[in-house]
Amino acid sequence: MQARIIVTLKTGVLDPQGKAIEGALKSLGLSGIEAVRQGKLFDVELGDTDPAAARTSLTAACDQLLANTVIEDYRIEIDGQPA
Repeated sequence: MQARIIVTLKTGVLDPQGKAIEGALKSLGLSGIEAVRQGKLFDVELGDTDPAAARTSLTAACDQLLANTVIEDYRIEIDGQPA
């Protein structure tokens, strides 16, 4: 079973790295870019075949390690399906 965890900054949290990327893209002449926000992506291979158990384990991993839930949100997808 495959899972993907996408971690992004919460709305309203300043994103200096995103701003730096945005500026760099604009300096390269790429037009039409209004804003950039950076995040993290984790691809996880699971031995578990029970999606509910996997979701529980992944949520615990996010809450305890992968995301700083004070300033970040996360989304879990299991086998391409949003959880």
